[in-house]
Amino acid sequence: MTDAPTRIWNDLVVPAPGTYELDVAHQRIGFLAMHMMVSPVRGQFGTGSAVIHVAEDPLASTVAASIDAASIETAHADRDAHLKSPDFLDVDVFPTIEFRSTGVEWNPAPDPIFSWAALKGRLPGRDVDTQRATAGSRTRFVLHGHLTIRGVTHPIALDAEFGGVGTDPYGRHLFGFSATADFEREKFGLLWNVALEAGGVLVAKTVRIELAGEAIRVDG
Repeated sequence: MTDAPTRIWNDLVVPAPGTYELDVAHQRIGFLAMHMMVSPVRGQFGTGSAVIHVAEDPLASTVAASIDAASIETAHADRDAHLKSPDFLDVDVFPTIEFRSTGVEWNPAPDPIFSWAALKGRLPGRDVDTQRATAGSRTRFVLHGHLTIRGVTHPIALDAEFGGVGTDPYGRHLFGFSATADFEREKFGLLWNVALEAGGVLVAKTVRIELAGEAIRVDG
């Protein structure tokens, strides 16, 4: 491990440059879609990997991710089987879902709770140094990239939140993150649906991606 696992960038404590991999024990590769236009159904992929190259300039960092399409699960066996079928992901023909980043934007807008506390001059119960570390530990980025599903690729922008940096009990340097994005599934060939008599469709055309996890440094 390096002697300096973190650094200051734009008043934010960020990871040192290096290669980080998604921690399989601390990850959620999730999604949400509306059912019958009235209720959200959540699911996730149980198996996925990602390599994050943190650059000297954090905005030049890159992400490459791969998801095992057959690892989809929604807590309902029949629905899972249908989602794996040619009606949806067709996992026998297209075994992976891929993402490759193309750019990163920084969105330094502060969290409203920190803005309110700043007006008060302090965060209750925290000293000045802790306030700075906490207020700067969570900030937002937009991660641009290309998403490939069923062999079809389209650009996508993920609203990402940097959760901060840390060292686990094994001495490994890591950082946390979460991200969301909406995409139109029909653009990727996920066309199956049923029209409802009352109007609308059985499965929403818009799907939300819900990601969260930790990335551990592997080259230091």
